[in-house]
Amino acid sequence: MQLSRTTRLATLFAGLFLAFSMVAVDQADARRGGSFGSRGARTFQSAPPTRTAPQPSAPVERSMTPNTGQAASPATNAARPGAAAQQRPGFMGGFGGAMIGGLLMGGLFGMLMGQGFGGLAGMFGMLMQVLLIGGAIWLALRFFRSRQASGPAMAGAGAGGGNFNYRDAAPADTGKANGGSRSFSIPSIGGSRADAAPQQPVSKDITVSGEDLDTFQRMLTEVQEAFGREDHKALRRLVTPEMVSYLSEELADNAQNGVRNDVTDVQLLQADIAESWSEGDRDYATAAVNYSSIDVTRNRTTGEIVEGDANEPTETTELWTFVRQNGGDWQLSAIQEA
Repeated sequence: MQLSRTTRLATLFAGLFLAFSMVAVDQADARRGGSFGSRGARTFQSAPPTRTAPQPSAPVERSMTPNTGQAASPATNAARPGAAAQQRPGFMGGFGGAMIGGLLMGGLFGMLMGQGFGGLAGMFGMLMQVLLIGGAIWLALRFFRSRQASGPAMAGAGAGGGNFNYRDAAPADTGKANGGSRSFSIPSIGGSRADAAPQQPVSKDITVSGEDLDTFQRMLTEVQEAFGREDHKALRRLVTPEMVSYLSEELADNAQNGVRNDVTDVQLLQADIAESWSEGDRDYATAAVNYSSIDVTRNRTTGEIVEGDANEPTETTELWTFVRQNGGDWQLSAIQEA
């Protein structure tokens, strides 16, 4: 079968597009990067823009911190009867409206086709059917709503309203025996809904010192060089265990591919603090850093450069988050692309 010139050209362009797409994906997979780690309760929040990183930071893609900012679960929606009542459609907006609309559309369609509603008797018959079906649905809805209205009252009577006052249930002479009237709040067995919901840690802003800024600058170089040397001991000292797992995974992938990432001559060009805060016994600080480095990928056996330029430094802008516990040493806990 002979193909037209247009078809051959379209096939050729499609093949070239596919080939270039595969090459682009392969290069993207070969580069180290991405946004990963944890920033406490602010892990999935964007850091404020700074002079160094004026654009919003990339969202964290990999983190061991659970994302509590997702849509509410069905259990949460069930705990909010007001919202459920607003979402419940009325009769004309639900199944009943769809049914009546379908019947009327069927009749109108019949009229357009010249059949009408089947004559006057047919029209009255259809109206009677609509009234009977509508009445049955109305009775069913009223029955279910009456059961729903009586359900919470019965549940409240059985649960005892959450907290229980020991003074109200104790014998009359109990207070005298204990030397006065005392009230004890005894929670219900299952606990209240407020207790079951996960509590977010209290976050408050703090100010980092100039000494902390010097530490962040020093750690920028030490972490990069430790990664280039594949120094796992130094990484365990400088970064959190979660970050160790991510960086070790990248190093293992490099070893499997027969390459290693060589990072040297790290120079901080500009940096500023985007935000700093505390959560319980932990302090966090997110710094926007712009630095240059010689970043190349070498063959593990021969040392030959397979990617990058050893004579041309590359410039990178990222957001690094540091954490310390109980006033201890700072560790790197997250890296985000700016």
